[in-house]
Amino acid sequence: MLAGLEQKKCKVNHIDISYRTTGQGPALLMLHGHPQTHMMWHKVAPALAQHFTIVTADLRGYGDSDKPVSPPDQSLYSKRLMAQDMYELMNKLGFSQFYVLAHDRGARVAHRLALDHPDAVSGMVLLDIAPTLAMYRQTDEKFARAYWHWFTLIRPTPFPEKLIESDPLLYLHSVMGVRSAGMAPFTPHALAEYQRCLSLPGSAYGVCEDYRASAGIDLEHDQHDLDRGHQVTSPMLALWGQHGAIEQCFDALAEWKKVATNVRGKAMPSGHYIAEEVPEQLTREVLDFFASIR
Repeated sequence: MLAGLEQKKCKVNHIDISYRTTGQGPALLMLHGHPQTHMMWHKVAPALAQHFTIVTADLRGYGDSDKPVSPPDQSLYSKRLMAQDMYELMNKLGFSQFYVLAHDRGARVAHRLALDHPDAVSGMVLLDIAPTLAMYRQTDEKFARAYWHWFTLIRPTPFPEKLIESDPLLYLHSVMGVRSAGMAPFTPHALAEYQRCLSLPGSAYGVCEDYRASAGIDLEHDQHDLDRGHQVTSPMLALWGQHGAIEQCFDALAEWKKVATNVRGKAMPSGHYIAEEVPEQLTREVLDFFASIR
């Protein structure tokens, strides 16, 4: 379905963001994870578009969105900036309020979006993450082995970029294929799109800058919120894979309750890539949750 929709670009926050939109009803912003693009939603988009006007966007640094170069000693990939991209995109499309469904890196952007623009986010579903600050502070050997890229990609440029650029497909398999479900959840078309986009000039840099920000300026922003008791007030559903590192290494729901006032959550019968492993179950959870908070 997504591949058949016109891909558009919108100038927001000084960069171009690539997106597609379809459907009818309340607006639903859908944000992807790493090392993917908005195409990760292709299995759930058809059903959700029957109930929502869906907007699937590529984060800055990913897919066909712009990949700006950060000035020395400054990050252009903080989750605050990435959230501002999406806030401005939705406003330009005519949506002052909207729901959010977000996975992995996109879910970290959604977390910041709900903190910085609470009146815009009517409710959100976050997939397979715990809060960034909690995950870094509770890192142990088991988590470090499972999420090795969290610590490799934050090394100074150009070392990690060169590793990705040398063989983008190998990198995809090394990150995605080592999870509990292997490569089985990914259709050939989706995988080809992930490879195409990761091979674009600047993509490796954008990916690494995203992770560098999460280990730097994003932690500062999150700690500031924690210190002043600033929490997510939008209704939130946290879902994570029962076969993944979030289930094995963290008490995800307990961690979210520390930073959000209205949150529920559960493990899904999947690994990390919930939308591509159990799309029917995810669709039911999303529709039921948003219906319950309207």
